[in-house]
Amino acid sequence: MFKIDRLNEIIKSTVDVIEKSKNEIFDIAENAREECRHIEDELCLVRNKTLEIIRQVDELKLQEIEGRHRLMTVSKNIKEYNEEDIRIAYDRAKDLQIQFVIKQNEEQQLIHRRNDLERRLKLSKETTAKAESLVSKVGVAMGYLSGGLMDLSEKLDDIREKQTLGIKIIKAQEEERKRVAREIHDGPAQLMANLVIKTELCEKLVDKNPDQVRMELNSLKELARISLKDVRKIIYDLRPMSLDDLGLIPTVQRFITNYMDETGQNVELIVFGESVPLAPIVELASFRIIQEALNNVKKHSGANNVHVKMEFLKKTIKLIISDNGKGFNKENANLQDIDGGYGLLSMKERVDLLNGKLDVISTPGKGTKIFASIPLQIYEG
Repeated sequence: MFKIDRLNEIIKSTVDVIEKSKNEIFDIAENAREECRHIEDELCLVRNKTLEIIRQVDELKLQEIEGRHRLMTVSKNIKEYNEEDIRIAYDRAKDLQIQFVIKQNEEQQLIHRRNDLERRLKLSKETTAKAESLVSKVGVAMGYLSGGLMDLSEKLDDIREKQTLGIKIIKAQEEERKRVAREIHDGPAQLMANLVIKTELCEKLVDKNPDQVRMELNSLKELARISLKDVRKIIYDLRPMSLDDLGLIPTVQRFITNYMDETGQNVELIVFGESVPLAPIVELASFRIIQEALNNVKKHSGANNVHVKMEFLKKTIKLIISDNGKGFNKENANLQDIDGGYGLLSMKERVDLLNGKLDVISTPGKGTKIFASIPLQIYEG
């Protein structure tokens, strides 16, 4: 018989390994962020140098053409010019040609360097994002493992306690998302907003080559606004705050509106029955199912019309998400393979943990339908 002490020993060892892994992943994220900053600084310098070299190349090109034209003129009219004039014209044309070739080589090297830095920056940002995502996920696991799982062996005799465990895991994940959302909102979003204000101030104060500087500042300001929009989108994806403020239906309506603006797909929301207050865990699960379903439609279906139906019954909420996309063959796919990741698997796990039901109906060429049913009364322990 497997002893509880042995189980706790295994769990403790697991916690230690995860803690060490978390620190290592955090170091990777910090190093990637630092690398991003270095590359961005170097890329800024290289871009400025590239612009200057391009300008110099253009000027030398004109001078080189003028030099060749001068040499041709002197050569054709040899009676009007002496030998010294011809030599001077020849030397100038040759020097300008050499300078032009040298500058062209510098230009090509800088362009190559700039492109290489841009590729490195993209890879570094991807590494940073993956590492930060892993840190967040490992943090959730650590928070639960170091607290509740030490006595897990004593709680596995009852199905209700298994369900409680699953619900607590979901809550821990969402609490982590809320925390990250607040940090991003109070940090990067505010900094980027200040960046826009400062660029506008610089726009008013600058007096040296104002047209060029104003153009550069406008570009910088636009990039900052795009970044700010992206950060706010990340915040919304992590935790739609409107769930707490407005409720499920307005949040779904807002998500669908943004989704249609982004994809160009037509999405129709239909609500049946009288909307009733839902337990937060049911509300969140319902939104996540719709979110994951539409994300799968966007990534894989090729559909142009989608229907989202929500039906409020006495004891359950029913969700149907259907599209007219290309569909797939369920017999040759599992929940992981369907979307190349864990979208549908995540939906099924959420529904199962809440004692609900999920079914996917799809036929190649005839679209896909996702049916979900979640009970309104959830035992949370």
